[in-house]
Amino acid sequence: MRTRTTLRSPGAALAAAALSLALALVGCGQAAESGGSGGEALSGGREGTGVTIGLLLPDSHTARWEAFDRPLIEQKIKELCADCTVDYANGQGSVATQQQQVDTMITKRVDVIVLDPVDYKSLRSSVKEADRAGIPVVSYDRLAEGPISGYVSFDGNEVGRLQAEALLRAMGKKADGGRIVMMNGDPTDPNAAWFREGALSVLEDKVTIGKEYDTPQWSPENAHINMSGAISALGPGSIDGVYSANDALASGIVSALKSGNVTPLPPITGQDAELNGVQRIVKGEQSMTVYKPFKPEAEAAAAMAVALGRGESPDGVAQDRISTSTATNIPAVLLTPVPLTVDNIKETVVKDGMYTIDQICTAKFRSACERAGLIP
Repeated sequence: MRTRTTLRSPGAALAAAALSLALALVGCGQAAESGGSGGEALSGGREGTGVTIGLLLPDSHTARWEAFDRPLIEQKIKELCADCTVDYANGQGSVATQQQQVDTMITKRVDVIVLDPVDYKSLRSSVKEADRAGIPVVSYDRLAEGPISGYVSFDGNEVGRLQAEALLRAMGKKADGGRIVMMNGDPTDPNAAWFREGALSVLEDKVTIGKEYDTPQWSPENAHINMSGAISALGPGSIDGVYSANDALASGIVSALKSGNVTPLPPITGQDAELNGVQRIVKGEQSMTVYKPFKPEAEAAAAMAVALGRGESPDGVAQDRISTSTATNIPAVLLTPVPLTVDNIKETVVKDGMYTIDQICTAKFRSACERAGLIP
């Protein structure tokens, strides 16, 4: 597990100030449309008159990347920069594919790359190649190794702490000395280690960790297999809570618990506020999720990319600093996550326009929504 050092702590006010500064820094206007999912080049870049921003996201099986992050980043770049174009490609979960996409961006001489790495270690050499080519790299959501020029994400320690605190509250009296299962994320994702670190800072002196697993590719299927193993090893009546690093894992955990005839379901955490995760919370099958508003994250990344693409400092956007084993004092925006339970769905994902009540409260969940007070 890598050590991350935040030299200045984030806050909502700082994040708001950062984005306000970003607006002043990069101006506003309208950009051309982005490239297609195959990452075809657009006009602009170093050989043209404008700025070309390469946007590389990790996969398409995680709903947020295509549904929220990509359009939000592209929209903000369009607002901020009249002469910017976006060259987009998706890694489809493949390190080799994403490495080739970085190489392609270098060959095309884009002005800056926004990279969410499939594997933060394996992409280190690609980040170095971009740096040697004079192309700054903004690491988005996951912290890449190598000489990155900026980082935008949520405070991972805080995510883990929020999950652990909510789990203990949901466990009630069993929070003192109870037995839990820890279902961590993909070991190639540095965020998974960050979440675990934050969770353990709350849990390790309170509960017994009966079983702990890493879950390659953040796969619900792998989570189901792991959870089934935990039930066999510990017994269906001996699990008082489950730390689930995100909502995708929680779906596999719930299916395994149901298959194992575990009733009632123990408290289960989550992250990302995926629609099916919110619906499980409404139904009572998941205790909470961590809501990470994608809009401020995407907008901060867009503002940082525009500044760097124009050869300007990212400090007007980045109010924080973070260090890794391969780089120090990296300009960063570390946003504050929000715990989401059945009690604040309207005040979070509905208010922010992420989902409507109709999307959450389909016919299957109507009675649960009525009990939760989401519909009359």
